[in-house]
Amino acid sequence: MLRQHTPPPVAVAVYTWAMTSDDATDDFEDDEPAGDPGADAEMETLEGLPFDTDALDVEPNRLAAATKVRSFPTTPGVYLMKDGAGRVIYVGKAKNLRARAGSYFLRAAAEDRRTAELVREIRDIDYLEAESEVDALLMESRLIKDVQPRFNSDLKDDKTFPYLQITTHEDYPRVEFTRTPRHKGVKLYGPFTSAGSLRGAIVVLQRIFKFRTCTLDIDASDPQWRWFRPCLLASIGQCTAPCNLRITKTEYRGDINRLRTFLEGGKRKLLEEMRAEMLASSGRLEFERAARLRDEIKLLETLDQRGDLEEHVQPEVFLVDPKKGLAGLAKVLGLAAPPRVIEGVDIAHLHGSETVASLVQFIDGLPFKAGYKRYRIKGVSGIDDFKSIHEVVSRRFSRLVREGASLPDVFLVDGGKGQLSAAMAALESLGIEAPCVISLAKREEEVFVPGKSEPLKISRDAYSLRLLEYVRDEAHRFAQHYHHFLRRRRTLGE
Repeated sequence: MLRQHTPPPVAVAVYTWAMTSDDATDDFEDDEPAGDPGADAEMETLEGLPFDTDALDVEPNRLAAATKVRSFPTTPGVYLMKDGAGRVIYVGKAKNLRARAGSYFLRAAAEDRRTAELVREIRDIDYLEAESEVDALLMESRLIKDVQPRFNSDLKDDKTFPYLQITTHEDYPRVEFTRTPRHKGVKLYGPFTSAGSLRGAIVVLQRIFKFRTCTLDIDASDPQWRWFRPCLLASIGQCTAPCNLRITKTEYRGDINRLRTFLEGGKRKLLEEMRAEMLASSGRLEFERAARLRDEIKLLETLDQRGDLEEHVQPEVFLVDPKKGLAGLAKVLGLAAPPRVIEGVDIAHLHGSETVASLVQFIDGLPFKAGYKRYRIKGVSGIDDFKSIHEVVSRRFSRLVREGASLPDVFLVDGGKGQLSAAMAALESLGIEAPCVISLAKREEEVFVPGKSEPLKISRDAYSLRLLEYVRDEAHRFAQHYHHFLRRRRTLGE
């Protein structure tokens, strides 16, 4: 497996959280990342290090390569390890070339069993710069496929590695992350070395090309799709909503073709074509089309400024298999199909005076960080979880209805029967037909549903319960982070 040859991290990787406010006048964004300090997968702690050979475990035959790394830029790109015969033996990507490549010449890399064999054979090292992390990820995949380095050999045919898959036989092709790629009816890109980075790249690219990632079987000739209600990705401008026939088949396939051009390394050519198309659309007085192309061009040009690939996705090690968790939820909750969107809320107190709430959003069993919200509870005096839940549920669902957005398939409240009743009362006061609303009580991990005095009987080892616990714990973590931010600001005047 390729991961056996990656340099050992100096600390456990941490989450980087993207946060958005619900109302500009009510809620506040954090000034600092929510994750704990520490090294990430790209060895950021080595950034800017003027590598000192006294700190390295470098044999004389590797000293030239170690010295060469000092001149590497601190920009994204790929690095190519070579043996004594000049053959490329390993290709890797980096968001900081000097830091990542330099980590192979530290004593820890020489002693770690996962990298020791590779390190012993390094005699030279080169690099290719990329404009962004996404470009580096795609460049790494193409080079591995073309060069087939020996220490990347397990990646070439191992179907457990992730791929980006675009369907080709549908009216509206979809883009998928998969570990079991199909051989017909799809265009494959990969394999990729990092599942987390690929998921992050899909999120970033979806903002630009607005493709669909759902599993709907959309027929462009069936007018009934015009009555289908799109998911929240359409509401936040990350999908053109072909499920509602808001875009023609020809226009959508044009977006997919542009995505393919980018994935195949034609970014410069793509930008030229898009600029020409934008001017042509403007000349035809198609100003809405021209404006969308203008925005896409701007996003592509600033791709290197869009943050870490891991920022909006769940890390590689999952607490639960998302598909099994969703299937289990559909069964225990009596849903017609596995839920796609799950939202969870939690309440936190600031020394009993300021009450805050968090809302987290999961799509297809994975955190969707762009959908996270934070609230400062305004209509409750003192500590009253029931009234606080009532307020945050009222604010959340009234906004969804006001904006015409889709309601979540499952809405999870942290607490017991009292908190669940407060949430249901809020929905009833709004006259909203409730989605599947449930609560999860701590300690015994009991799941309550409306109309039943006793909790559901769910095994403590069930995938469905583990997924609900994950949503609940994430809502709690997010609320506590906001709580700590406000406390620090009040105490230190930050």
